Amino acid sequence: MTYAITQTCCNDATCVAVCPVNCIHPTPEERAFGSTEMLHIDPRACIDCGACADACPVDAIFPVDALSAGQREYADINAAYYEGAEPLAAKAGGPTFHAWGEPVFERNLPSDFGPLRVAVVGTGPAGMYAAQDLLLHTAAEVTLIDRLPVAGGLVRYGVAPDHPATKKVGDTFSRFHSHPRVRMHLGIEVGRDVTAEELSVHHDAVVYAVGASTDRRLGVPGEETPGCLSATAFVAWYNAHPEAVAQGVDLSAERVVVVGNGNVALDVARILVADPEALAATDIAAHALDALRASRVREVVVLGRRGPGDAAYTRSELLALKHVPGVELVVDDHDPRTAAAIDAAGTGDRAGVLKGLARVRTDAASPVGGARRIVLRFHSEVVEIRGEGDGVHSVRVTDGAGDGGGTADLGAGLLLRAIGYRGLPVPGLPFDETSGTVPHEGGRVAGVPGSYVVGWIKRGPSGGIGANRTCAAETVGTLLADAVAGELPAPTGDARAFRRLARQRNRRVVDARGLAAIDRAERDRGRRDGRPRVKLATVEELVATARSGRLLRLTR
Repeated sequence: MTYAITQTCCNDATCVAVCPVNCIHPTPEERAFGSTEMLHIDPRACIDCGACADACPVDAIFPVDALSAGQREYADINAAYYEGAEPLAAKAGGPTFHAWGEPVFERNLPSDFGPLRVAVVGTGPAGMYAAQDLLLHTAAEVTLIDRLPVAGGLVRYGVAPDHPATKKVGDTFSRFHSHPRVRMHLGIEVGRDVTAEELSVHHDAVVYAVGASTDRRLGVPGEETPGCLSATAFVAWYNAHPEAVAQGVDLSAERVVVVGNGNVALDVARILVADPEALAATDIAAHALDALRASRVREVVVLGRRGPGDAAYTRSELLALKHVPGVELVVDDHDPRTAAAIDAAGTGDRAGVLKGLARVRTDAASPVGGARRIVLRFHSEVVEIRGEGDGVHSVRVTDGAGDGGGTADLGAGLLLRAIGYRGLPVPGLPFDETSGTVPHEGGRVAGVPGSYVVGWIKRGPSGGIGANRTCAAETVGTLLADAVAGELPAPTGDARAFRRLARQRNRRVVDARGLAAIDRAERDRGRRDGRPRVKLATVEELVATARSGRLLRLTR
């Protein structure tokens, strides 16, 4: 028996580090690691030890004979990755039965290297991988800062609620929230409550992990029509983000159009037609669950500008979409190039996953009804969004059918754009308007000594949760090299002074004890409703719960 890596693979390579026989690839040292959709276990070399499954932070690794019906394809996907490749052989006379590269020690810290005081701005995966690296491999003291009064970032507010295994990576990060060398200041925003300069005055270094919080625009007529939303806002709404709770989403139309072909587009399409009672067992926002229970949406059309072989979603997410209970996945064949690409695709190609799916035509006259379904429409772009003050009525799209193509109208009451994210400027740091990132060299902010970036604000909106682990390793390595070289500006304030400053600027700062109180309250609410947690959905609720929990502990 061998193990297989499945859909929820986060690519952080923890499994690679613990595998005793080097059978998981690509490794972080291999060129393919930066572009791979997921990691793969070589069934010829796996010795069934289970170390990888134990170490996986997102429960993505299972014995092949324990895979569910919807996961059995992953045994073949893992094996296919190694087809035609020679098995790794050990060096003659070596002490092991597998090949390993020579050990590399990229960081050499002096024995008398003193503790640094580092601020990490952002508590999502990028920031927490950086904090974890510093805490596990140095004696650094870390100040965690987030503009929201609760930690988690993308894990809490970006992962779809029906992907609970992916959310488990948050458990890995949460153990550092109460670390003895961590000080937490949640609800503090750089540029509003404190400046970048003030952060630098109180710390040896500052790592910015602020992500890419806004979305890209379509740039077509009618984009400001009510009912035309960003997928970013929709995801925030169903994940109980405090800044989205007041925004209602009208789900009274039977058809929704989602523009984009990435994993986020598939996420929002799936949530729109999923069984609300299945979602009731997740941590989806209560207001979103109520809206989905009353929803009239029966069909979601996912528009892709290019063909099925060029889609941005991962093959594993598309495979999972084929197994959503009660939801039919079909392909719109308005353009002959779509069918040709699917028919010519190999079994390992992204387009090959679409073989065997029903092919339909979708236009304004197409009836919506019957089984809930997701329609993948390729070679199609939005030309215009039509509607009045009461919302979207239809979406005009390019139609490749016939000589020269033309346009077609899709009747729809909601349009969600999922065409990418974009970073915003950080006050006090340089910013590249073209890429939406902070200019840097190996994570070192250009022209601002002692300041560093990690995650999407560093490299742009690419890569999933696990990609931030290697990204953080590079940034932390640059930071430590600068410290050893004596190139970090010396701080003039200490941790206590920064705590006083933060609380002077914002009286509603949440610390680690307050965060623990929020976690307890949400889990208690969840237990009453048979759910993993029920999230507090406003800043006021979060702050009040943090304070009440903290005061209760102080009075005991």
